Order: sequence, then structure tokens, then C-alpha cells
Amino acid sequence: MAESTEVVDLCRELIRIDTSNYGSEEGPGERKAAEHVAGLLDEVGIAAEVIETAPGRANVLARWGGTGASGRQDALLLHGHLDVVPAAAEDWQVDPFSGEVDGGYVWGRGAVDMKDFDAMLLSVVRARQRSGRVPERPVVLCFTADEEAGGHQGAELLVKHHADWFEGCTEAVGEVGGFSTTVRGRRLYLIEAAEKGMAWMRLTARGRAGHGSMINDDNAVTRLASAVARLGAHEWPVRLTPTMQTLLAAVAELVGTEATPENAPALVEEFGGAARMLGAVLRNSTNPTMLGAGYKVNVIPTEATAHVDGRFLPGFEDEFFTTLAELTGEGIEIDYVSNQPPWEMPYDGALVDAMTRSLLAEDPDALVAPYLMSGGTDAKHFTKLGMRSYGFAPLRLPEDLDFTALFHGVDERVPVESLEFGARVMDRFLDQV
Repeated sequence: MAESTEVVDLCRELIRIDTSNYGSEEGPGERKAAEHVAGLLDEVGIAAEVIETAPGRANVLARWGGTGASGRQDALLLHGHLDVVPAAAEDWQVDPFSGEVDGGYVWGRGAVDMKDFDAMLLSVVRARQRSGRVPERPVVLCFTADEEAGGHQGAELLVKHHADWFEGCTEAVGEVGGFSTTVRGRRLYLIEAAEKGMAWMRLTARGRAGHGSMINDDNAVTRLASAVARLGAHEWPVRLTPTMQTLLAAVAELVGTEATPENAPALVEEFGGAARMLGAVLRNSTNPTMLGAGYKVNVIPTEATAHVDGRFLPGFEDEFFTTLAELTGEGIEIDYVSNQPPWEMPYDGALVDAMTRSLLAEDPDALVAPYLMSGGTDAKHFTKLGMRSYGFAPLRLPEDLDFTALFHGVDERVPVESLEFGARVMDRFLDQV
């Protein structure tokens, strides 16, 4: 298939464009990558628009299909992001922006998050456009900026200020899902059907300044440190959402038991390396990540700050924020760097059936089930427009590859065979939607 031969080259080209997102105004931005993507679409006759939300922060939007005899009006959004997290070259075996092919893998920052899916999508769309296999259903193609920092310069602003692009979109497909893991020798593909909410918090404690040699019962550092310690040490209870109940029921059947909140952690361990990610969606979480206070060892400062990464399960928002207030206690101000709600979709319907059939057509002996994502994606913004959203960036992975370790880690890489597999699955998927 033409798209399979092109997908590797497109992935390498995108990796070579440094789009590192430092979560600040630093960094190269996505403009160069956005222009490259727009050019690839324009080349095959799909008119693309580059929308810049801040200097260098660029998104790409295009409309495709919708010209069939069916007259179908409800559109499908296919979206991926162009930015990547930073990479320190000295920590890598290869240059993280080389797109090098070695040992059957494409190496580089973004190889699995998510220039691989961008390449799959582009290769399939370009091949279908060239051959006249344009979908009857209207499709909106969207490649965003700033996803790795919450989407505030990308999907969030597109939803707020360019919602006309998404008019008629009832469903959306993006990252992170469709990748395989192995349980008891059986390959299992995970489709993202839910995400935890995200509360990035800045905690501030204020007290009385003074000399470090004197007694001070109003010490901002002490008050903040106590709150941070309580948040970091708190053991949140296991809570199973409908998505995780469905996933763990499938695993329990393979193991020969039933899924319960009590044995949920043990069932998650069946996923091996993926257990680190899936274990995080059994509970709410609060992880302290940054501390700041003072300017001299013998001076008690008036202010101390901390940043905490909070994540909360769909349906358990009230429990999260009530417990958060109890744990931080009095005298701590909480400001939100980013506060985004969770979401959870029903795991049924024509779109889910199309994803499942497409995977099983390429891997008939596998299983397919939903999962809840511990991190965040642009779907948090697109769901605000009422779209039914899923993560589906298909990859058939070697059993010994720790896929979750590649997210934001060193030596990020994706198997060439997995890229070609994903392109074939996406081609089948577009035949059915």
C-alpha cells in the first residue's frame, strides 16, 4: 500500500523538525512543522490553513471528504499535535531530532508522542486523496500546537476562537490509544475512552519574615512543607470508572477471576510495563513537583511556593477537591496553572465498532478493550464542543517493548513495522466511518 511505504519517511521528516515545548515562551514553536504539514496536504489538493495563536505557535486545519452521494452531514475530527517535550541530546544513544532508522526502529523525540500518528494520518489521507478514495463523511483534519503544555496555545484557543472549523463534528479521534500490550500471552489493544482531569496547582504559604536564629511560629516554609508532605503521602482509595471496569473484566477473564476494587491493583500488574500507566488510573493522585522559597540560609522568608500535579478520575471530582482542601489545610493559597475536567465516553457505537474491526482485520487473534488515560490530551478541549472522543493511534508493538517508558523518556523510538501496521489500520478505519 502506498501509505505504508510513505509513513516512515513522513515520521522521520516530522521528527527532524524540532518542536520542543518547554511550557513557556522559549523553544522553536510549531510553525515550521505546521507549514510542512500544510504543504503535504496542499500537494495532494487538500486546502490547509495555518492558524497562529501566538508568535511561532501554529496549528493546521483542513476539511476533507463529505462529497459522497450519502449526503452525510455529521463530521469526524481527526487530530494530532505537532509539539514534543524537550530532549537532552547527551542522554540519548542517537540525536533525538535525527529521525534515524536503526534496528528496525525510527528513533527520535516524538516517535510515539505523537509524530508517528501524524505521519500515519498524513500518509493515509494523501494516498486516499491521490487514488480518489475520499470519504463520503466530512472529515476535519487538525494538527495542533502546545498539547504538551495543556493545549492553551493550541486546541483550547481553536475551540474558543475558531469553533466554526468544527461545526458539525460529532466524533473525534486522536491520541493515545490503539496500542498493544500483552496479558498472559494474549495481545490486547487499548482504546482510550476516558481521561483523568488535570489540576496543575501553585501552592503559596505566607508568614512572618525574620532571622533564622530566632524562634518563629509563623514560618511559611514550615507550613508549606507540611502541606506538600501530606499531599505527597496521601493514599487515595481505589475507584473504578465504567471504562476501567470493562478493561479489568477482560483481564480478569484471561486470569480466571472477577474484577473487584480489591484485586484491581493485582489485575493491573498483569500488564507488565504498562502497569505504571494503568495503575495511575485506579485512583486520584497528587504529586508535588516543584518547591521554591527564600534567598539566604539565615533569613526566614515571607513566602514559600510549591507546584503539585493533581489528576482526578471522571465522576470523582468532588472527592478530589474536598480531600485536596483537607490535606492542604489553612493558610495555603491554591492557584491553578491549569485546571481541566476529566471525560469518559460510552464504549459502544459505530465508531468503536469501526476501530475494533480495523484492528482485528490486521490482528485477528487479539482482544480490544477501552482504557482510561492517566495523562491529558487535546480531547479535553474538543469534548467541550460536545464531540464523542476516543484515542486511537494504532500500533502493534513487540511484547518486550515497554511502550509507556518511551513517553517523554530517552531513546524514544517506534518500530517501522508498527508504523506500517498503524497506517493499514487507519486506512481500514476510514473505509468504515
